[in-house]
Amino acid sequence: MLDKNIEEIEIEIEELAMQLSDMLNAALFFAGVKKENLKKAVDIYLDTIDEVFDDDDDSEMGLEEIIIVINHIKRNHPELF
Repeated sequence: MLDKNIEEIEIEIEELAMQLSDMLNAALFFAGVKKENLKKAVDIYLDTIDEVFDDDDDSEMGLEEIIIVINHIKRNHPELF
């Protein structure tokens, strides 16, 4: 029974991760990233989080932090837009 619950939770986590990925793609698209550059922009976004916030594990990624990261990408990677 416990194994079944763990498996269900793992499936839910995977589904949520896919939804978050889709939402990040949508956010970057509406920020102006060209569709053909979305995959590269997501990779840069994930790398930029550490760059902008100095690997600070204590900082939470709220709306303001997401905006900061996207604006950083706009300044440093204009070819994506």
